[in-house]
Amino acid sequence: MSTPIRYIHTGGEAEIEVKRSRFIAALAPVTDEESAAAFIDERRRLHRQARHNCSAFVIGNRSEITRCSDDGEPPHTAGRPMLDVLLGAELHDVCVVVTRYFGGILLGTGGLVRAYQSAVQAGIEACVTGFRRQGIPVTIRADYTDAGRIGSFVAEHAYPTLSVDYAESVTYRLLIPPEDAAAVRTSVLDLSRGKIDPEMEDLTWYRDVEGTILLP
Repeated sequence: MSTPIRYIHTGGEAEIEVKRSRFIAALAPVTDEESAAAFIDERRRLHRQARHNCSAFVIGNRSEITRCSDDGEPPHTAGRPMLDVLLGAELHDVCVVVTRYFGGILLGTGGLVRAYQSAVQAGIEACVTGFRRQGIPVTIRADYTDAGRIGSFVAEHAYPTLSVDYAESVTYRLLIPPEDAAAVRTSVLDLSRGKIDPEMEDLTWYRDVEGTILLP
């Protein structure tokens, strides 16, 4: 079974305050180290007056590339804790920058870790996340004598439905997991008494954003 890949569909920003220090977390989708660096530079330019602009990013379906920066904070109190939140949330292809405006009160190492992690978590909650999944687009054309049985099969299995068209026949366009391909073909043939052979396309990636299906 293919494993869904969680990603940031729409970036977001959130701010928390800890002992008068402001922590502003901004997240954005990125595709490579260059786009992550560009986002970090953009946030630094936006917050030139801030004492720190700490960052972390994760790139790749298997988190092949991870980087983080404390940007002047004590070692391991900002960048790595921020990265741990991204990894714990199983997010991929994402960059986060947390800007800190110092409030005059020292937080200590433990306080800094908690503040930066809380800021990242608040930032994630301000984003729209989705999942990249693998599926096989399938087209099933059924005449009206078979449409009821095919429709019940589609509803029972709750496969993502791209469209249902009613014309001379009923055409269902679905996305199915690759491991279900053989079983779907067998079931549709059985339900239609051998009349309908589903048309299956090549395996593809698609995006599932809060139940809305987006093809590449």
